[in-house]
Amino acid sequence: MMMARKQDVRIPTYNISVVGLSGTEKEKGQCGIGKSCLCNRFVRPSADEFHLDHTSVLSTSDFGGRVVNNDHFLYWGEVSRSLEDCVECKMHIVEQTEFIDDQTFQPHRSTALQPYIKRAAATKLASAEKLMYFCTDQLGLEQDFEQKQMPDGKLLIDGFLLGIDVSRGMNRNFDDQLKFVSNLYNQLAKTKKPIVVVLTKCDEGVERYIRDAHTFALSKKNVQVVETSARSNVNVDLAFSTLVQLIDKSRGKTKIIPYFEALKQQSQQIATAKDKYEWLVSRIVKNHNENWLSVSRKMQASPEYQDYVYLEGTQKAKKLFLQHIHRLKHEHIERRRKLYLAALPLAFEALIPNLDEIDHLSCIKAKKLLEIKPEFLKWFVVLEETPWDATSHIDNMENERIPFDLMDTVPAEQLYEAHLEKLRNERKRAEMRRAFKENLETSPFITPGKPWEEARSFIMNEDFYQWLEESVYMDIYGKHQKQIIDKAKEEFQELLLEYSELFYELELDAKPSKEKMGVIQDVLGEEQRFKALQKLQAERDALILKHIHFVYHPTKETCPSCPACVDAKIEHLISSRFIRPSDRNQKNSLSDPNIDRINLVILGKDGLARELANEIRALCTNDDKYVIDGKMYELSLRPIEGNVRLPVNSFQTPTFQPHGCLCLYNSKESLSYVVESIEKSRESTLGRRDNHLVHLPLTLILVNKRGDTSGETLHSLIQQGQQIASKLQCVFLDPASAGIGYGRNINEKQISQVLKGLLDSKRNLNLVSSTASIKDLADVDLRIVMCLMCGDPFSSDDVLFPVLQSQTCKSSHCGSNNSVLLELPIGIHKKRIELSILSYHSSFSIRKSRLVHGYIVFYSTKRKASLAMLRAFLCEVQDIIPIQLVALTDGSGSIDVLDNDLSREQLMEGEEIAQEIDGRFTSIPCSQPQHKLEIFHPFFKDVVEKKNIIEATHMYDNVAEACSTTEEVFNSPRAGSPLCNSNLQDSEEDIEPPSYTLFGEDTSLPSLSKDHSKLSMELEGKDELSSMSNFESKLNNKVPPPVKPKPPVHFDITKGDLSYLDQGHRDGQRKSVSSSPWLPQDGFDPSDYAEPMDAVVKPRNEEENIYSVPHDSTQGKIITIRNINKAQSNGSGNGSDSEMDTSSLERGRKVSMVSKPVLYRTRCSRLGRFASYRTSFSVGSDDELGPIRKKEEDQASQGYKGDNAVIPYETDEDPRRRNILRSLRRNTKKPKPKPRPSITKATWESNYFGVPLTTVVTPEKPIPIFIERCIEYIEATGLSTEGIYRVSGNKSEMESLQRQFDQDHNLDLAEKDFTVNTVAGAMKSFFSELPDPLVPYNMQIDLVEAHKINDREQKLHALKEVLKRFPKENHEVFKYIISHLNKVSHNNKVNLMTSENLSICFWPTLMRPDFSTMDALTATRTYQTIIELFIQQCPFFFYNRPISEPPGAVPSSPSAVAPSVPFLTSTPAPGQPSPPQSPPPTPQSPMQPLFPSQLQAEHTL
Repeated sequence: MMMARKQDVRIPTYNISVVGLSGTEKEKGQCGIGKSCLCNRFVRPSADEFHLDHTSVLSTSDFGGRVVNNDHFLYWGEVSRSLEDCVECKMHIVEQTEFIDDQTFQPHRSTALQPYIKRAAATKLASAEKLMYFCTDQLGLEQDFEQKQMPDGKLLIDGFLLGIDVSRGMNRNFDDQLKFVSNLYNQLAKTKKPIVVVLTKCDEGVERYIRDAHTFALSKKNVQVVETSARSNVNVDLAFSTLVQLIDKSRGKTKIIPYFEALKQQSQQIATAKDKYEWLVSRIVKNHNENWLSVSRKMQASPEYQDYVYLEGTQKAKKLFLQHIHRLKHEHIERRRKLYLAALPLAFEALIPNLDEIDHLSCIKAKKLLEIKPEFLKWFVVLEETPWDATSHIDNMENERIPFDLMDTVPAEQLYEAHLEKLRNERKRAEMRRAFKENLETSPFITPGKPWEEARSFIMNEDFYQWLEESVYMDIYGKHQKQIIDKAKEEFQELLLEYSELFYELELDAKPSKEKMGVIQDVLGEEQRFKALQKLQAERDALILKHIHFVYHPTKETCPSCPACVDAKIEHLISSRFIRPSDRNQKNSLSDPNIDRINLVILGKDGLARELANEIRALCTNDDKYVIDGKMYELSLRPIEGNVRLPVNSFQTPTFQPHGCLCLYNSKESLSYVVESIEKSRESTLGRRDNHLVHLPLTLILVNKRGDTSGETLHSLIQQGQQIASKLQCVFLDPASAGIGYGRNINEKQISQVLKGLLDSKRNLNLVSSTASIKDLADVDLRIVMCLMCGDPFSSDDVLFPVLQSQTCKSSHCGSNNSVLLELPIGIHKKRIELSILSYHSSFSIRKSRLVHGYIVFYSTKRKASLAMLRAFLCEVQDIIPIQLVALTDGSGSIDVLDNDLSREQLMEGEEIAQEIDGRFTSIPCSQPQHKLEIFHPFFKDVVEKKNIIEATHMYDNVAEACSTTEEVFNSPRAGSPLCNSNLQDSEEDIEPPSYTLFGEDTSLPSLSKDHSKLSMELEGKDELSSMSNFESKLNNKVPPPVKPKPPVHFDITKGDLSYLDQGHRDGQRKSVSSSPWLPQDGFDPSDYAEPMDAVVKPRNEEENIYSVPHDSTQGKIITIRNINKAQSNGSGNGSDSEMDTSSLERGRKVSMVSKPVLYRTRCSRLGRFASYRTSFSVGSDDELGPIRKKEEDQASQGYKGDNAVIPYETDEDPRRRNILRSLRRNTKKPKPKPRPSITKATWESNYFGVPLTTVVTPEKPIPIFIERCIEYIEATGLSTEGIYRVSGNKSEMESLQRQFDQDHNLDLAEKDFTVNTVAGAMKSFFSELPDPLVPYNMQIDLVEAHKINDREQKLHALKEVLKRFPKENHEVFKYIISHLNKVSHNNKVNLMTSENLSICFWPTLMRPDFSTMDALTATRTYQTIIELFIQQCPFFFYNRPISEPPGAVPSSPSAVAPSVPFLTSTPAPGQPSPPQSPPPTPQSPMQPLFPSQLQAEHTL
């Protein structure tokens, strides 16, 4: 066994000699037969080591070198091969040739002088130190090649390869070759060694030669023949292996493969290697600037590269690389060419956009024109070398300009021609668009709101269809419709202003009755501007309701001319003209840092203060700035949660001076902490000079609470908070406040209101601290109100320039932004006049409450609405107050000069009104508005003459009101005026208004002695005067009617309305009212008017009705009201003549000496056009008119209340009584359940809930994981749950779910066994707590606009376009939610939740509109229908499916619901949902509740 193993290890070695035709050129021709190439390919098969040129003509030195070694044979070296039977063997290869001398061209002389035939047949070869041969270049440079000697210097030949060249040899005869080969074979046969005939150069072989060679072989005892090609490396190994198998008899016979079959196999192998190599090159080489050296190094180790180089060689590999580089360069150039050609049309549009300039120019001429354009070099680059694709410019990627020589190419010329054609088509289309638009403008059939389908036949022609696409003329028509609709709305708004008298006579409130709305329709119905909006009833109704809201609640924001409201302009003018007194009294170094700064203390334990501070900071800008009314204020917050006596928790620090405090509580303990902290803080500052903390404005807030761990009820906490607020004299806010949602302690609007109140308090505190201000207030002699109409065609600056630029004009000290002080000589004395410059709508609010000595009323003769508003205003002014009418005209003011009929008519009417009311009249031309104050001097004289009677009347009215019902007066600042219901809520569900309290007592207030008059006796101990002053201060500050809780506002009780106390206060003396000189010399006596004493001290009769009612605005107080509006016929009524005479005997005055004050409406026939409507209706809406309506109507028809006086013998229904009756009816109704408190973060700090949506999603996870888990759970277990999303979940379970998820985001809802409603509620809470709604506010506006489109398909496409503009995060989450709700609605037969029901439940959560605005209230149905459309058409909006048909029938016209009031639309019945294609009625009809179904849904949120 050991011997066998040793034998196996031994590798057999064979010595092979390659022989064939050799000799001189005469014998073999110009080239050899290929013996050397055959040996080269076998010994060194790699393509790079294969050489075709092996010369036999050598120099003597080369022949004598160690490689040739003076022998006529070459030693090719040793080769190892594995044969077919996988046995490895070694072969030594020798080539027998004949070397020719390069001098004599005869064979070199050698040691063996035998002829080639005998020498080639030698079986023993010997040559000492003979080196292995590589190539011809080796000769003479042996040291540069591997030096390997022939083993032992001798070889014993084992077999012969006899080569025959079958190609056309040059100068060689094939037959002669065969003869030579035949002789050589005979000589070889003598050696008894195996012989294999090898046909060489078969790739160039001749068929006959090959046949003859095979015939020769057959003739020689079947000698085997192998067809080879050394150049193509075909069958070379096969030739040698065949000889080895003949030498070793133990080996099997080799299968001879025909040449062409072997060539095919070799070609396939090369093709495969080439494909792999090309793939490798394309993967590595991406840039056409790569070079072969660096790339080949990268590919060196790749088998694909090695295989191909082995088969084909490095040169072919390089060639393929260069081809790839060329292809990359070509592709790069083509890309650049496409970019240039794409930019060329843009260059044409920028440089030669005018068709007239190039209409007849060829491309060559246009090219010259381009060169002279100023922006030529911005678009083109002129290269020094051309063409551009053959220069280095192709690699200049930073320069995107177009090579100018590109213009010479055919594609550039084609683009130029296309540009010309485009301009020509655009010109034609522009002409068609102009013609189409002109057709629209001139057509009488195109009216506002007319659908395109109705208008198409009137305006379309063939040219329009040919040149304009449908989208184009639809767009033009839509824009034209918008223009005429906007114009119609403006004209309709002007119409409403022209009928101002009607609206003010009707005494409208927030919910006008059906009868009053019918009156408005009847009066306006015949007006063309009313009919113009016939097809836009919803918009027309919205304008009417918006105007009613303006009449009922007039502010700068609700003014139709906003933002160009007169009040805003006046405030800006006065603020830019004067520096406020408070600013002058402080040093700049102290005032500048604080003038735009608000320091706010937030007090609350258990993290409440810190949490609210974070919420407020989230609303601030990055630099802690807060925007209030468009102005930036620096907001500094100081949250306090510990003992306030410790310095670290002190309200005040050396660097922090608080301006107000928010006190937070959510339990008895936290409320106790607030009370104790306030008391401690006030005690710590007692006795100090800077004890302003005692009067620090406070706001007490009951924040939302998660869970109810202590068993406390929300009702008890509210009651306790109200009691504490009353004790602390501060504002109280509870969770029922509108707008507070889940996760919010207080909403942004309430924060803004609180901060506004702090700013007002800050200004008022500065005012109170100035002694000079109080003195100046008392020194005001006259109060004049100047009224201007908003939107009039004149400049307020020009009209007021003489006033503001007057030398006597000074800043007002009352802190008002629309008042100035004038010192004018009137008569023999100088008078200080406080001139308040207001809009008419602001003047309405003070007409019946504030002491005003006279009115200067402006109107424009060019505008009907201006004079109409003047008439409406004068209707309710008492005839004792002087009036100055000022007409603003175009020309000189003369009637003869005016060229406009309207201007002449308006001017004449103004003069007639002035004559009838005994007022003053003047006209000022707008072209020369620089009038002088002297024109008002006659008016000022009239005011001085009537000053005493006006002040006496005003004093009597206010004292009478104060004595009757103090609390009522306090909450009804404008009783008796058309705006008398301003403190009533917009609806019965509105929150109660907070009381406004003083923050300090002013000891400088003049008081009245007990024994001076019956009036002072009646006021003794009741603090009525203080309440009255507080009330008047509110009016003078023009506090708007509170619709939501207001922040505490500091009121200055030293306002100028106390001037009726006359000089007693200025002189430091206390005089009785009766001794003050406020009687005129003509014998006027205040006893001519009934005294409050008659109503107060008179014993009650059994007939009097006593009402004891809890008033809305009094927390726990009971108000006793005596009804004294009895019949006057029996003389028992308060203020009757008999009773007045009896109660005034001590004065002994006759009543007949002075006429009774009346309203100007009774003296002027041009005033009170609609007075008949005033007595036709009771104040209030239909649902507030109970069984007492008839009694109210009877009483309301007996007279009117005066401007500044209560006239008891004019038995007009007291509006204050209506307010009390209204509050009675409120309280008798079933109380509405307050919305469930939202889940807040009061007990833990969450990093997931209540944070911006972008913080809980990522590009990889666009859906919040909490929402994903909830919806997966609901879809797996709750799709069949009845009332899902409508039925609320348990609040504590929802809190627990959120808390657990906050701690572990991998929470498994199924394991925790939460109910479906709990999970659904928690998911809705997530959206409610987002800082911004999922549907962004700016998108809501676009959605509503898109929803107004009448055509259903166009509406859906418009909504889809808006949806595409959503922020990416919002869009993904909204798509996910709507898709889920769509799936829920498909199970509505089981869960009873249709798409409409789901939209009702979800739209407030997803959109969160601002219900404090009229627009939001009137659009609620629109919001719900939009969400319903998204749910119904979910596949269309999000998955590009076709529009699905809506369920149900097509609804009727919106106006068909209320035939009695055709210009108003009504809400569909709750049980009949409106299909989505029907636009919701906007705004709501006043005859029905705004949105009953939505309110119930909101309570479940």
